[in-house]
Amino acid sequence: MARIVVIGSGMGAMASAARLAVAGHRVAVYERAATYGGALGRFERDGFVFDTGPGLLHLPAVYRDLFAKTGKESLEQCVGLAPVDPASRHLFADGTDISLPNASRAGVVSALDAALGAGAGERWGEFLNRARDAWDRTRRPLLEEPLRPDWQALGRDPYPSVPRRRMLRRDRRAATVAEIGAWELADPRLAALLDSYALAYGLDPRTAPAAAAVLPYMEQTFGSWYVRGGMRELARALYERCLARKVEFAFGAEVVAVTEKDGRAAGVELADGTVAEADSVVFGGDPRLLGGMTPGREVWSSGDVVPGPVPPSRLTVFLALRGGRRDGTAHRTVVHSPDAGAEASAAFAGEHTERPTVTVLRPDDPLTRPDDAHEAVTLTATVAPQGPVDWTDEALVARYADKVAGAALVAVPDLRERLLWREVRTPADTAEATGAPGGSVPAPSLAGAGGRLLHPGNSTRLPGLLLAGGWAHPGGGLAHAGMSGALVAGLVVEGEGFRGSQ
Repeated sequence: MARIVVIGSGMGAMASAARLAVAGHRVAVYERAATYGGALGRFERDGFVFDTGPGLLHLPAVYRDLFAKTGKESLEQCVGLAPVDPASRHLFADGTDISLPNASRAGVVSALDAALGAGAGERWGEFLNRARDAWDRTRRPLLEEPLRPDWQALGRDPYPSVPRRRMLRRDRRAATVAEIGAWELADPRLAALLDSYALAYGLDPRTAPAAAAVLPYMEQTFGSWYVRGGMRELARALYERCLARKVEFAFGAEVVAVTEKDGRAAGVELADGTVAEADSVVFGGDPRLLGGMTPGREVWSSGDVVPGPVPPSRLTVFLALRGGRRDGTAHRTVVHSPDAGAEASAAFAGEHTERPTVTVLRPDDPLTRPDDAHEAVTLTATVAPQGPVDWTDEALVARYADKVAGAALVAVPDLRERLLWREVRTPADTAEATGAPGGSVPAPSLAGAGGRLLHPGNSTRLPGLLLAGGWAHPGGGLAHAGMSGALVAGLVVEGEGFRGSQ
């Protein structure tokens, strides 16, 4: 039985802790914050309940496997999990209104044809077929096995773009999300639909590789799921599973250094001077922070994937509304920006836009509101992280929150009349709560773009120090974080020869 120290209690860190504990190891988790869950936080006031992180779960099979492998009770026995249908409603600047069914290719094609005209659904369906090819080519190396030493091979884009014929010039193929929209989808609304998937994951459609097509494919194939009581309940269930497996937790315990002995990680030092010895250390945060924890130690070499620039964050507005949620209201509505270029500049260059793309979440869940005469609504927009924009400037925050709420009026026309109060969560707030630099939200690992959208591998140059969570392979998102926990556990239990589930 080995002693394992886990730094942080995000979903990837807890996933690795639960799996390692059930494998017979003694696991202790040290968390700087006062509670578990990382980005899966919760805000409560006056009987209203809001998620501070992701509002929906994709690829629930990841957590079904985790709960099946770590205890007798299944995921559905631990949380109320239900598909969201329609999966999303989309409102465009020209007034087009489309509701897309959950996990139904034929239903999506029919909805797009009905709203955009005959042929639109077929073009989207053909695009998803190509996205499936990219998914099949990269699913195992990107999701199910540790990052390969020759990761540079993943720098080639697996998306089979359609050749664009040009007179007297070489054919061109779409290399980015924006080019797929312009050249293959051939409708600005379909292009905006595709852009919104990239933007929601913190990717710039103008530069995100065509391989990002796997994101809408993943959602529309495997569905969108909601946890009753809010996504924080998923974190609670995983925390309780860890406790049941005898994982020890210490909150308010900040790790300041990873100790080393005989050339390998040997434990951690806490801010109060306490040293916890270990045979292996799992780091569940942003690897940029490891520089201060491993002084004088090169965690990466020139041949490794290293952390890239700080990605965008999210601004979230919680709305407490009087009056009940009307029957037939979509759980998730995306209000698209009329100016995608300005929005991308705002999120990725720290500029400003008058109309961001806003996601409106309106769950039909009595656990999120004081009674049926009220409604809890969450608005989110992708924004630049703390730093390029000063999100501690209260006047700036209020102005941007007004823009987000103004955009949401298309989805909630009576918002102003029903508003009891609003609460704004900024990238600065996220940075303070989670420790993520700039309050950034990591994107999933993607092939293409020369490998710049890959994340550091789960193993490091310091033997015994491993990486879990959204900042490590296979990247951000609830499902991907859960997969990182499985990979880390496999590397600890089976060693560096571990190649993933068969």
